[in-house]
Amino acid sequence: MSQHPINLTVNGEDVQATVSARRLLCDFLRDDLHLTGTKRGCETGTCGACSVLVDGEVVKSCLSLAVQARGSAITTVEGLATGEALHPLQESFMNCGGLQCGYCTPGFLMASCALLAVNPGPSEAEVRTGLSGNLCRCTGYTQIVESVLKAAEKMHGN
Repeated sequence: MSQHPINLTVNGEDVQATVSARRLLCDFLRDDLHLTGTKRGCETGTCGACSVLVDGEVVKSCLSLAVQARGSAITTVEGLATGEALHPLQESFMNCGGLQCGYCTPGFLMASCALLAVNPGPSEAEVRTGLSGNLCRCTGYTQIVESVLKAAEKMHGN
């Protein structure tokens, strides 16, 4: 299998690696960089558990090759917190019950982060639409939507 050098930024850190042409981005992040917050769920791009931000856009890392991220800035759930201080989305998910088993939570956090970057004051309907690429089998979505709305309020005073 051919190997390809890649240079990218992951959670603010420069990363240089050599990967096979077929290496999935989710496997590169989890196995090579040990950033295990990114989950492998359905492996078809349906559930969103593998969602990360690539240059600020939500990407399903189970459908993306690591070589496609060459030169990009990637943010995983591990990159949301600042030191020991949780990101407002993380705090809201914890305080509003937006997580239960937690498996889908990293993907929801990343999709929520992207949503609030482009729409700092979303309505409930806009949050539901913005998170429609992610599935949760535990919460029923009400607490997730409440978590995002609470974080938006905290972050942007909406």
